This record gives sequence, structure tokens and C-alpha cells, in this order.
Amino acid sequence: MRRSHSKLLQKWLKNLANLKTASITKRLASLGSDRWAVHFESRRRVKAGEDIIELTIGEPDIPTPTHLLDVASTSMRSGRTRYAGGKGEPNLLQAVADKYSVRTGRAISFDQVLAFPGTQAALTITVMSLVETGDAVLVPDPYYATYEGVVQAAGAEFVPVPMSHGNDFHLTTDQLESAITPNSKVLLLNSPHNPTGAVLTAEEVRAIGEVCQKHNLWIVSDEVYEPLIYKGEFSSPFDMEPFADRTIAMASISKSHAAPGFRSGWAVGPKWVMDEIQHVSEAILFGGQPFIADMTAHALSHPDGTSDEMAANYSSRIALLMDAFKGSHLVPLEPSAGMFMLIDVSASGLTGEDFAMKLLDSGVSVMPGSSFGSQCEKFIRLSLTVDNDKLKIAAQRIIVFASSI
Repeated sequence: MRRSHSKLLQKWLKNLANLKTASITKRLASLGSDRWAVHFESRRRVKAGEDIIELTIGEPDIPTPTHLLDVASTSMRSGRTRYAGGKGEPNLLQAVADKYSVRTGRAISFDQVLAFPGTQAALTITVMSLVETGDAVLVPDPYYATYEGVVQAAGAEFVPVPMSHGNDFHLTTDQLESAITPNSKVLLLNSPHNPTGAVLTAEEVRAIGEVCQKHNLWIVSDEVYEPLIYKGEFSSPFDMEPFADRTIAMASISKSHAAPGFRSGWAVGPKWVMDEIQHVSEAILFGGQPFIADMTAHALSHPDGTSDEMAANYSSRIALLMDAFKGSHLVPLEPSAGMFMLIDVSASGLTGEDFAMKLLDSGVSVMPGSSFGSQCEKFIRLSLTVDNDKLKIAAQRIIVFASSI
């Protein structure tokens, strides 16, 4: 009997050892939370009672507007808690269509829109719908930390397109052309840009669009920082008629309306491809929360000045930091948009990653530039989402730490 039990146990263990997961889990193994190791270590230390000023993530420091909370609450209590359509609630789709009709000067219909739980989901599902194994996605480097995971999830090749610090990290047509191969299918464009704060001009966007047209590339345009521009003007390939039929634009209310926890975003593009993307979206999501859709529709159709308030705050903090680092051997890159600032720490002799991890002992947490691509390895990224007094203290701590190396 014991021998029989032993054989069964050995067979069970052998079968268990043969269980495997899909290759996607290996492709994404180091592309998620690993990029945020400094942030998570900071949170651990803060919880343990350490005095650390956190400048890692882009979470607005003003509350979600009360009128939006009221809309969500009223909607929820009125029964808007049932299943939603896989495409999105009609009122939200129409509000997004109206926004882009005004912005583009073209008639954008609600059937060109898909609703998603945030821009991250919109990016991932859109890219999964456009490419597969054997295809390549071009991503200007530096890039937002999750972009590599977005591409790898689809099984496509992630192709960084190095941008130049000397050109303030604006993508040029030469840089783009040099990275294109017969396998290239998509350009993942981000302007206003995270982490650099660069804003592409209309002329630059048009030139990039012409290259994509020439090589028959899709343009996936992440435009979440559209309302937070301090220098220059927003420009999108979706707004330019020659490129509208190959562009899918996306954004959310996370940054524009200080509502990151609601995870409410959208994508807009040519109807035929949005219909195709909907098949993938429904397999993964099949609808969102109707009360959040109501809140988002209200936010888009009732401008309230939230983004203007945030932009004024961030602009003043940029000026504060530019002044604070003046005279130090740390070199800030003044952003034209967004809620972050890059600091060149190469004069310290440390990589951005080493600088960020050691800086925790001095009471400040920042993101290492390496989380945003190879072109940022000598940088750290600071969030502008703390008040001026706290930011001034953080800057002083960073300067003191750098001078002690």
C-alpha cells in the first residue's frame, strides 16, 4: 500500500513539474513592477516611519473635483451599476466624439470611439490588435516605463528609436527613418512626452506623419498630457487629415481631471479598425462601470479648470526647480509639458539608477532614468506633484546628497 502511494505521489509531482505558463509571462517578467523598484522601496520605508519625500509617480496632488464625485455617486445610487456594453456607454462615446470633432474640425462619430479602463489598457489592447510575432513596433527612446511591456505582450519586436538630448528629445525624421525595417508596423508616439516633457510642433508631427505614410505604418498616439502644456501648442497626427486614417489617439481623465483612481480612458480612430479592436477589447474587458462612464462624459462636456490649476502649479514648480539647481552640478531639463522633470546626474559619477537608490537614504525618492530607456540612464525623473515647500526641501536634499558623493 505504501509503495502504491509512493508511486502515485511521484507521478503527481512529475505531472506538476511539467505544468508550464505561456511565453508571455517570461516576456513580461522584468517589464512591470521591476521598473518601479525604487518607488516600492520608498513606500516600504515610509510605512516603516522614515521621512521620505516621494517624487516617483505622476499622481495629481489636488483632489478629484467634487462635482465629478457627485455625478459618479448620484449615477451609482440611481442604479447605474449594471453591465455596460463592450464598446462603452453611449453617452461617454458621444462625449469623446464631440471632443475630437471640435479638436479636429472633422465630424467624428461615436462609433469611432472605444472606452477603456485607462490609457494603459487602451494602449495594450490597441497594440495587441495591430501587431503580432514577426512585426516590429517603433518607440522613441526615452519612453514611458510600460511601453516595452505593451509591445512584448503582443509578441512583437520592441524597437527603441534613440532620440537626442541635444535636440531636447524631439523625434526627428532621420532618427525614425533609420529604425524602419520591412517588419515595422507601428510607431508608438507620445507627445506631450513622458518622461522628458517635450512637445512636438505641428511641423514635426506632420513630417513624422509623412514618414509613416511613406512606409505604411500605424501611428498609436498617447496624448494623455494634452491639457498640461506650458510651452508650445499641442499637435496630433489624428488632427491632420492625411494621417487620420492611420492614427489611433488615446487619453484619459487621470491627468486632465485629477482622477487617476477611476481608470477611465478611451481610444479614437478610423471606424473600421476600432470595430476590429473591439473584438479584442471585449475578450478582455467586455464593458466598464456605467457610473464612471457618466462621470467621464460629464467631465468632458463640462470644463472646470482642473487642468488649468494643475498646469499653473506644475509650471511654478518647474521654475522653482530650475532656480534651485542653478549653480549645482546637476543639470535639469526644463519640460514644456506634463508633470515631470528630468535631471542629468552624470556629473555625480553615478548612473541614474544608483543615484536614485542611494538618494533614498537622504529622504527623497525619484525614478531612475533607466526605467525610461537607454537614453535616460544618466538621468533621474522627478514628479512635480508635491507642494512648493516640500519640493524645495526635496531639491535641497538632492543637492546636498550629490555634493557628498
